[in-house]
Formats: sequence, structure tokens, C-alpha cells
Amino acid sequence: MPEAPAVPGVPGGAELRRVARVVLLDPDDRILLIHGFEPDDPEQTWWFTPGGGVEGEETREQAALRELAEETGITDAELGPVLWERTCSFPFDGRRWYQDEWYYLARTRRTDVAPAALTELEERSVAGLRWWTSAELSAARETVYPTKLAELLRTLLDEGPPREPLVLAPEIA
Repeated sequence: MPEAPAVPGVPGGAELRRVARVVLLDPDDRILLIHGFEPDDPEQTWWFTPGGGVEGEETREQAALRELAEETGITDAELGPVLWERTCSFPFDGRRWYQDEWYYLARTRRTDVAPAALTELEERSVAGLRWWTSAELSAARETVYPTKLAELLRTLLDEGPPREPLVLAPEIA
């Protein structure tokens, strides 16, 4: 396995958690986002794409589909190419996380969602899910990760997936 990229602000030797995220679009090109919050401070909220850490020997593609099923109940999504890659670091639930994230495009015809197998931490930090139009996302005043998701989604809808994954600027919170 290739060495994870160095991330500004990440101490040397810190292990990057391998993460697969899903940019899930419905037939109307709406994107599904999860509403999360800091467990010890429910007023601190944000929106983010479904996904999570790679477990054991699974591939990132397998992790993306597993996480999507666990967090949304959607099991029939068609996984497409990797759109974006980013490294990030942020405080959450009393610790600092360091992640190497790949964002996969996926499509579904299903719009009803129901988390099927949230972890204990997710149970304490997820407020719900919502489908967003590109216009709604662009007008949002709430925190969304990655921070340029509205622009990235608009470009994706206008131009289609990039030929090679776009490497997004690292985000250190």
C-alpha cells in the first residue's frame, strides 16, 4: 500500500485514517447529506457526505457501499468513479482525527432513507439526513464538508465526473 500523503498541520508519524465517502445523487440530481454534531456540544453542527473508515481488508469501494448502507439504508446504489481526494484533520468527540478521504460518485433511484446500523458514536452525533438541490447547497449558511462542496457539486452536474480525481486542498480545523 502506498504511503499516505503528508498533510500540513498533521504531526509526523500520525496515521491517516483511510476513508471512503459517497456523493450520492438521486434521479433529480439532489445530493444526500448527513447532519452531524459534536456529541458534547449539540449546538456545533455541520453537514457531510455518507462514508467512513475502511475496515480490515476491505477496499475503499467496499467501505463506501458498506458505510452507505449502514448510514442511509440504501443498498442499491451504483458506485461510480472517485471524484475527489482530500486529507483533513479535525477535533471530534474528544480526539483529533487525521483522514485521507476519497469521494465516490454514486446514483440511486431510492430517496427514502433510514439508517440501518449506526455505530455508538454515530448514534450520539447524527441528527438526520437530507436531500439537497445544488441551489439549496449553494445558498446554505450552515457548515458543510468538504467546505467547497456546493461548487464541486455544481461543476460535477455541469461537466460530469473529472477524468482523474481532483485533489482538494487539505482542510485542517
